[in-house]
Amino acid sequence: MPEPSPSHLVLIPSYNTGPKLAETVRAALAEWAPVWVVVDGSTDGSDADLDAIEADDGALRVLRLGQNRGKGAAVLYGVQAAAEAGFTHALTMDADGQHPADQIGHFMERSASRREALVLGTPQFGDEAPALRVNGRKVSNFWANLETLWGGIGDSLFGMRVYPIADLRAVMEPHRFARRFDFDPEVAVRLCWRGLPLVNLPTPVRYFTAEEGGVSQFRYLRDNTLLTWMHVRLMAGFLFRLPALALARVRGDKKTGDKVAKKG
Repeated sequence: MPEPSPSHLVLIPSYNTGPKLAETVRAALAEWAPVWVVVDGSTDGSDADLDAIEADDGALRVLRLGQNRGKGAAVLYGVQAAAEAGFTHALTMDADGQHPADQIGHFMERSASRREALVLGTPQFGDEAPALRVNGRKVSNFWANLETLWGGIGDSLFGMRVYPIADLRAVMEPHRFARRFDFDPEVAVRLCWRGLPLVNLPTPVRYFTAEEGGVSQFRYLRDNTLLTWMHVRLMAGFLFRLPALALARVRGDKKTGDKVAKKG
């Protein structure tokens, strides 16, 4: 059993993830402690096994929201509770088994060596990955890199990351955006604007078929509309920050160029 970390925890938001949730939690607990799950108003009974796991393993804590609020809202709820408990960093990973639990230690090690950094996974797709999802993310990645003047975001949509909790709260709490599917790309851009160093780690990802228990909450029209509106907002923020970002790139100093963006 892993020795509990006093500073870094694994945070898993979950909404109607099916049987993969319990599998993912067990796999994470085998690699790290503590592990927290935020059940985001699930109605499919996927969290039924978590109470038994929690009773058997003190490294697991389960938080529940009464209704579905979205991934970003669930993560924010979790990191606010984690901060109250004294944690400084949270590794987020999806509950559907796509993210490899055996990479948790590697992510945490890199975070511990650069505590001020945002550690981003960059997905390495297998042949089973849907072409629409693989190619479609290139659009969001282009805009995220433009909005940061190519500040170093390897992938804007991949959700396996280690966040410094104080910085994540600073860019989320002042407004009500980044609460649903827009969470991952928006906070990556805003944390880059804030001046956090970025560490990109190549990370294998697996897509499961429905027969294998795979569940996807992605809705093409709804979520792409949300991303489009998000990038419109971020482009406005980018234009405001453009002189400072450009100066920072010339100097090679991201933090100096982002002083104007410290407000989030």
